[in-house]
Amino acid sequence: MLVSFGFSTVAVMMADLLFLDPDPLPGQEGPERGVRLEIRRINHGADRGSIYAARPITVDEPLWRADLLESAAGPVGSFDRTHHHSVDGWEVSERIFDPSLSADPVSWMRQALCSLGTGVLADARPALERAELEAIAAQAPAICEQLERMLAAVRSGELAVQRDGELKAPVRDGWL
Repeated sequence: MLVSFGFSTVAVMMADLLFLDPDPLPGQEGPERGVRLEIRRINHGADRGSIYAARPITVDEPLWRADLLESAAGPVGSFDRTHHHSVDGWEVSERIFDPSLSADPVSWMRQALCSLGTGVLADARPALERAELEAIAAQAPAICEQLERMLAAVRSGELAVQRDGELKAPVRDGWL
């Protein structure tokens, strides 16, 4: 499932994710499941047709990412693999673990989205404009409500579900 909250030039996007790293960090072996949240650049395409015609929209490079993941073999709701990244173009930094993110990922995300760029969103590259940060902060409650629904769907087995058979790395089953 892919969900997007679009603003003027960026979107907060989230999608369920089943992930198996071909070169995991020690203690991070095995499949992971959860929700990936990214702030992405979006572009409005040129109008095509009448004023009533659909408008092209392009989702472009990521500016910041958080992965609310847990071991697929571990206890549900452990968030033992939850982390965030800074982004450089299309590539991400190493996983940045924060115990408070794993302890309460939705509250941590709400605080990050409301930080107006003074917290972890200061790592977004290129930097987010003040108007975009304010728009994201205003919608943080709705974004986090959707995040809670998606995490509940992962916990219940509706999303980020392993298909039949054994997983062989690399696996990245999800929109983001």
